[in-house]
Amino acid sequence: MTFARYNILRVVTCTALSAICALSLTVSLAGCDSGSSGDATRSVDAGAGVQADSTQDEATQTQADDAAASTEGEATPESQDPNAAVDETQGSSDESGATSAKDNRTPAEIRATLNITEDFREEFIHGEKPAEFQKYIVMHDTEGESEATNVIDWWASNGNLVASHFVVNKDGSIVQCVPLDKIAHHAGFGDAGHNESYGVTDESRDDKEGTKPIGDWAPDYGMNSYSVGIEMVHMGETHEGYPEEQLKAVDGLIAYIDAYYGFQSDIIEHSDWRTGNSDCSEEFQPFLQNLQTTRTHDGS
Repeated sequence: MTFARYNILRVVTCTALSAICALSLTVSLAGCDSGSSGDATRSVDAGAGVQADSTQDEATQTQADDAAASTEGEATPESQDPNAAVDETQGSSDESGATSAKDNRTPAEIRATLNITEDFREEFIHGEKPAEFQKYIVMHDTEGESEATNVIDWWASNGNLVASHFVVNKDGSIVQCVPLDKIAHHAGFGDAGHNESYGVTDESRDDKEGTKPIGDWAPDYGMNSYSVGIEMVHMGETHEGYPEEQLKAVDGLIAYIDAYYGFQSDIIEHSDWRTGNSDCSEEFQPFLQNLQTTRTHDGS
């Protein structure tokens, strides 16, 4: 009996111990599963966060790309017509009224379009006139009907040593008797104070040969050293107009002088320098004003 009870007690004890071990194992496994599941969840959540951030960045970049594409498709004022600004400035005028458009031809090209012959006379040259001293183009009438060659012959024969650089005939032909870089005696003495007002000086480049003072009212002598003289065959007393061929030749001659020096000289008439001088005539005044503002006689 004692031995039997012992075996029974042993069996019960072993059974109880097995049950306890099984329960512990279950709890342990349950704890491990719970920890693994949490870590996996956290990993997925972290991955989801990275994926969300990446998705958000991609969306932002897509929006930026879409905006850029939309901007490229929109026309701005500059992109509508890249030549618009250039076209608007062509033919514009400055405050003086002179057109800003430039003649891009070379001096030789412009001269080739003019009917110019040369008849240089040594006695008409009175000194050097480099480009830095060039300031004015002075317009004159010959106050006679003689052709340019006859005018130049008369200048050479009278002993006054007076001449202009160019003489323009009524038919548009031109005779040049003094080089542009030389001083010619065409303007003479001017009103008192005109040296200062015109920004010229009476200095040693002009030899002054043949000059004669004309009175205390006109003592200034500087224009010849800073200018080019253009004579037009015309008699003011007749009140005749200037032929179109002659005026067009003057336009071309001024364009040539501008190109030769690389800048525009101020255009004046002889009576601007010396008050009361007869040239140019009243008939020339509208053309003079156009030449001063547009460099052409008709204002075109």
